[in-house]
Amino acid sequence: MKKIAVFGAFDTKGEEFSYLIDCIHEGNPQAEVISIDVSARVHQGLFPATVSNEVIARYGGGDLATLSSGDRLTGVTVMIEGAKSYMAELYASGQIGGVITLGGGSGTVLGMQVLRQLPVGFPKIMVSTIAASATTGRFWEGCDIMVINSVVDISGLNRISRPIFRAAAGAITGAVQLGQPTSTNQKPVVAATMFGMTTPGVEAAKALLETMGYEVLVFHANGAGGRTMEQLIEKGFIDGVLDLTTTEWADTVCGGVCAGGEKRLEAAARCGIPQVVSVGALDMVNLNDRPERFRGRNFHGSEKSSLMRTTPEENKQFGKIIGEKLSACTAPSALYLPLNGVSEIDKQDGPFWDPQADQALFDAIKANLHSSLVQVEEFPLHINDREFGEAAARKLDELIQNAKGRGAARCI
Repeated sequence: MKKIAVFGAFDTKGEEFSYLIDCIHEGNPQAEVISIDVSARVHQGLFPATVSNEVIARYGGGDLATLSSGDRLTGVTVMIEGAKSYMAELYASGQIGGVITLGGGSGTVLGMQVLRQLPVGFPKIMVSTIAASATTGRFWEGCDIMVINSVVDISGLNRISRPIFRAAAGAITGAVQLGQPTSTNQKPVVAATMFGMTTPGVEAAKALLETMGYEVLVFHANGAGGRTMEQLIEKGFIDGVLDLTTTEWADTVCGGVCAGGEKRLEAAARCGIPQVVSVGALDMVNLNDRPERFRGRNFHGSEKSSLMRTTPEENKQFGKIIGEKLSACTAPSALYLPLNGVSEIDKQDGPFWDPQADQALFDAIKANLHSSLVQVEEFPLHINDREFGEAAARKLDELIQNAKGRGAARCI
């Protein structure tokens, strides 16, 4: 069994970390723990750390005595860099099989930056006082860190914190003892975007790609899903992208709850990853209410969970953005346009059927797409037609196969 790394601020959370380590040893007496102190000040600890905070300060390019007399923010920044560097070294050398930490606000920020650099699938646990906050989800978005809500503040041991720390210790011990899976799966990986309103078309594409020998990772185009996909592309996990559902741009522009952010559609273009892009569900914005500024618009659903039909003018904005993003492609790619509707409810006699708005979208994309690397094709089909999904899948396969002869992709 590989060692378990336990890191954190042992100056203020020494009692809690001592208990956590005791629980690890109780669960598996053979478990070896590397305790790493990342406190940004000189202190007398409750127990001797395997790796002192003096060492971590040096790894971060600082001196602990100097940090202790300086401002706290500078000290924490140095310790974050030191902890990241030291943990990366431990991982690269194969010494550790998992990592666990706990903390309040600052401890969570520090802990997450250290844990996020570790690869997907490697056991990593954060016990946090702010795990349940609606504003902190971005800390762990796009990664597989197990985040455990401490329920009460991490301030001593009590009838609430003890069982939570104990469960966390059991989780990391079990994960490390189980070890990493052995896999001979060398299939190329395709990232696909899907929404409830584009499921049939994407599923048809996914099924065909799987028969061609691809492993398809589907990301729900709900904002977090698109951002996560972009991150995995940048990290080199993805060989091709089937981005049929770019609906997150509608929410980004119009203020919906599924906004993907301004960097959506950038990673594959920048990293030279073949992609087939379409306009799935750009006919709608996802809203939790109906703001006054949208009075008189076409809504579908309840007042507490509404889809709002996008206008021709808004579609011109989406089209301009998508055209400009695709113009940055550094590898051959394709844009596929379904002329008979872009979502399940954007079809003849459907509540969001609006050919004028769709045409505004198509025209704006083509007017703003200036790249000979991107092939544009229009189909007299609906985005959920099986033929459309399968055509996109075949095109992506062609692009990926052609890319193999060009060598490895590289992010710029």
